[in-house]
Amino acid sequence: MMKDWNLVADIGGTNARFGVFCRRTQQLEITHSYAVADYPKFEDALAQFLNEIDSLKQHEKLPRFACLAVACVPDNEVIQFTNSSWRFQKSDISHQLGGAALVVINDFAAVAYAIPSLNTSDYIEIGGHSATVDKPIIVLGPGTGLGVASLIPNPDSGYSVVGGEGGHADFAPVTPLEISILAELQKRFERVSIERLLSGAGIINIYEAIASIKGREAKLDSAAAIAQAANDGSDSLALSAMNAFFAILGSTAGNLALTLGAMGGVYIAGGITPRYPDLLRNSEFRARFEAKGRFKSYLQPIVLRVITKDHLGLLGAAERLNILENS
Repeated sequence: MMKDWNLVADIGGTNARFGVFCRRTQQLEITHSYAVADYPKFEDALAQFLNEIDSLKQHEKLPRFACLAVACVPDNEVIQFTNSSWRFQKSDISHQLGGAALVVINDFAAVAYAIPSLNTSDYIEIGGHSATVDKPIIVLGPGTGLGVASLIPNPDSGYSVVGGEGGHADFAPVTPLEISILAELQKRFERVSIERLLSGAGIINIYEAIASIKGREAKLDSAAAIAQAANDGSDSLALSAMNAFFAILGSTAGNLALTLGAMGGVYIAGGITPRYPDLLRNSEFRARFEAKGRFKSYLQPIVLRVITKDHLGLLGAAERLNILENS
């Protein structure tokens, strides 16, 4: 007997991840990831996934419901991705899915939907005392871009998820080095948002800016190479760049925690931070999170958790559909 299923997807600027969420078992049963660069259109990647699921002969040909978590503004009929050339119309995707009910949400809103289901084994804790129940929670994370979302407690129970585009707020430098980095980046960009520093491309931007400031050659040309050279101690310039990256991440997380009153905790997701826990712990990440002058004591109790669990965006998209079906 073929299984009923819901389609969940987490679509970023680099990878598009698809999953089969079984409606009966409430489990994520199959996942596939595709490189965005390998497919001219989103519809092509979706068709590839649907064909692969159909070939397994385990599930119905098409899903009942679908939730797409997208790395861009999700509210318009035409979805235009921020960090890739992909674009699609919601009505076209619904038609491709045989009329399945379609929900499109921000990719970090999807991450936020998954936060309440996390266990202690799903994250690394970096300081703080405890998370206060029924208080706001912030989620942010650098990857291809910088995602930001929040969870606001409901009066009765549970949380409401609020997505947004907080990664495109202005970069606010704190130290003399960061002021110099901003000046370097202003030569290249009309406006310097936080995402210009807190992302994969941002690591390269920081590295090249520090090289220019110090009059040194920037020999490394990828975020992965810079992070690895910093991690193994083979390049002092790379280490300076990653230290600056994590310090700015801590400062940004602290700003968001102050803005929202995130006594429920601050969660760091994305594809970069969980890979380098030692660099994170040895940086000024936590100190900069708390370095808010008169409000240091306000931030000190707040827990910072770096999420290590896989497929968080897919699980959050599935939770969004569960809420829709049960409402």
